[in-house]
Amino acid sequence: MRPILVKRVVIKLSGSIFRPEEGAKPITTIINLLKDLHSRGVQSIVVAGGGISARRYIAVARSLGADESSLDGIGIDVAKLKAKLLVSGLGDLVHPRVPESLDDAAQAAEGGRIVVAGGFHPGQSTNAVAALLAEKTRADLFINATDVDGVYTSDPRTHKTARKLSKVKIGELTSMLLEGGMEAGGYDLMDLVALKIIARSKIKTRLVKCDAGVIEDATQGKAVGTLLVS
Repeated sequence: MRPILVKRVVIKLSGSIFRPEEGAKPITTIINLLKDLHSRGVQSIVVAGGGISARRYIAVARSLGADESSLDGIGIDVAKLKAKLLVSGLGDLVHPRVPESLDDAAQAAEGGRIVVAGGFHPGQSTNAVAALLAEKTRADLFINATDVDGVYTSDPRTHKTARKLSKVKIGELTSMLLEGGMEAGGYDLMDLVALKIIARSKIKTRLVKCDAGVIEDATQGKAVGTLLVS
């Protein structure tokens, strides 16, 4: 087995791994990964995404007339609920409380235990939360684990000719994102705020498939997913 190359990693988890209809198995694979990384001296700071369930709640609330800030609040609540599921399976290895703010999370990380967060503030995606945590805690690596296995020239779920990029410049990804929207619940791959944070602090970032084996490969320095470059 290749050695782990990082001591502290921020992992943004796609909300899609939290599937209550499938029981605990999808979450358990991630919990086992976090435990294994911790046993090898890697501290994980995890941010749970809201995923499809958050978007469903947001869609219903939007149809009822809720404003965007309130919709963001709903997404934050769903992400925190998913974070609590992870905390429940990590025992003494995890900080026992889901942080309420960036400073709260950073302070929790100082104890050396795994930290699991959800969202923090309206208007701030969980991708941005993860980027801020990577910046604040001086993480060696930021892994954004998504529903797809990297950045493509177009959406691979709807375009069969889409080509995966092993590397992508932050400016290029920014241009791609500008073609989309930034409404509540719509930050699927990455968002502009997160990219600005990554760029200003030169945070080493990989966008990968949300799979325990792939995430572990990323911590070992393997060329999985897409690497963001300046």
